[in-house]
Formats: sequence, C-alpha cells, structure tokens
Amino acid sequence: MKRFLQLLAAGLALAAASHAPAQSAYPSQPLRWIVPYPAGGGTDNLARALADAMQPSLGQPIVIDNRPGASTNIGVSVLMQAKPDGYTIMQAENAALLFNEHMFAKLPYKPASDFTYIGTIGRFPVALVVHPDFPAKTVAEFVSYVKANPDKVSYASPGNGTPHHMAMELFKQKAALGIVHVPYKGAAPAMTDIMGGQVPTMMLDLASGLPIIRSGKVRVLAIALPQRASALPDVPTFSEVGFKDVNAYAFHGLIGPAGMPQEAVNRINGELHKAMKAPKVVKLFADFGFEALPGTPQDFYKLSRAESERWGKVIKSAGVQLD
Repeated sequence: MKRFLQLLAAGLALAAASHAPAQSAYPSQPLRWIVPYPAGGGTDNLARALADAMQPSLGQPIVIDNRPGASTNIGVSVLMQAKPDGYTIMQAENAALLFNEHMFAKLPYKPASDFTYIGTIGRFPVALVVHPDFPAKTVAEFVSYVKANPDKVSYASPGNGTPHHMAMELFKQKAALGIVHVPYKGAAPAMTDIMGGQVPTMMLDLASGLPIIRSGKVRVLAIALPQRASALPDVPTFSEVGFKDVNAYAFHGLIGPAGMPQEAVNRINGELHKAMKAPKVVKLFADFGFEALPGTPQDFYKLSRAESERWGKVIKSAGVQLD
C-alpha cells in the first residue's frame, strides 16, 4: 500500500507539472522607457521614434515616462527604484553617464556599478555657432577676436553641466580663451538670444540647431566631432582647424537598473539595433544630424567609462560643481 501511494503521488505531481502554464518568454508585459527630459525635445522625440519602431517586434507596448529635472537625477532615481526585471529602462546621456559623477559631491549612484548597460544609440553632434554679425568667419578669427577681448565675449548654453556647456569649456581650455558663460533654462531660450544677437556665440547641438543653421540665422564655424557631420558636410571639424582634441557630443544609450536578466538585455539590444534601421528612424536621425552608434552592452560600458574619465579632467579643470 505504501508503495502504491508513493507511485500515485508521483503520478499526480507529473500530471500537474504537465498542465502547468509554461513560463512566459520575455517580454510578457509592457515596458517603461524613462526619458529624463521634458516631452517634445530632441531626446524625447528620439525615444518615441525608437520605441514605436521596437514595439511590433517586441510584441509589447513601450510607454514613455518623462521625468525631467536635476541634471537627469530625477529620472535616474525612478530607474534605481524599479525592479531589475527588464521592464523599466532609461535613455541616458552625458549627464547620467559621464558628467554627474564629477559634478556632484554626493551623487546617490555610481554609473560604473549601479546600471545595467544595454546598448548605445548614438550621438548628437555639437557645433560652434555665432550670430551673423559677429566679426569672425573662421575658428582662427574667433580665437583671435576673443583673445583680443578677454572676458568681454560671452557664450550661451542650455544650462550648467549640459553637453553644450562642457563642449565650450573644452574648447576654452584647449584654445586658452577668456570667455564668459551665460547659462539658460533650455536650448530654446539660448537659441532665441543667439539669433537676436543678445549673446554672440554658443556650442549648439544639431538636433535643435540645424534649422536655424540652414536658415542662416546663425553661422557655424566648426563641428566638434572626429570627422565631418553628414548633416553639414561642408563644415570643418575642430581637428581640421588646429584643435584635434575638441571632440564633444550628446552621447545616448539605454540603461536599466543593475542586475537585469541577460535575456532582457540581449533582446532589447537586438530590437534597438533593428529599430535604428527603420526608415522613419533613419530619416529622423538625418533630420536631427544624429549619428547612430550601435554596439554591444560591453562596448557601451567601455565607451561610457572612457568618456567619463576624459570629461572628468575637463570638469575638474573648469571647476564646475552642481551641488
């Protein structure tokens, strides 16, 4: 009897197992994509285009969650509180990945260890622009004019600690310029004052600035990339005009909380790469002057850490602190 009961129990267990629902493959529910900037900007538009292109193949909706503020630290805080199950990701750029660890004395996270690196997206180039009335038509003339008028020329940026601010600080250090920073609350008001001539110059990202560059409302002198930008093929790089180390851009990628399942990382990385080839996304990249940089999670991590080290030196030299 005892043997019979043991066999009966084993048979019941096997039957129950055979009728149990199989574990759902990833993803089995909607994903949340945090954008640490307001809706309607270049980062937000990029995120929405990529998410729309990824959804059909993923088989699940991707919900954009805008969490702007505090140099992207609000968005990072939301990400850090999420379960590392692959259903909450964030579009990160220079602030979260590279700058904040050098600008905040008490940052509540460590980019090297507190993120899961999913994949690079690409970069928004930045360019040195001036008002059309500014008496410099080349970088050499710009440098000569600023040096002849130390601390009398000002430059705009969308705010302290932005890629635009740090790009000009990098150029300022390499060219030994005395030029005064005027931070604004966003790219739009900075561009308005550049076009109006209230401030003569700035480093302008092409996502925001291509329309006013092409309209002639500002004059572009150089692009801060190792090679010429496809969106402005006639504009020289800083390297071509004698400043080989002035490379700066808004660098974007996808991250998640530390400890995400590898299955989720691989799936999102693969879908991201496919989405970057979608015709609508390719067109948006071209319209924004955005350069795609697909890569593995390991590529993303290595590039982020190398860029953080490079910018840490610039930030320290400039004395930029945000707390």
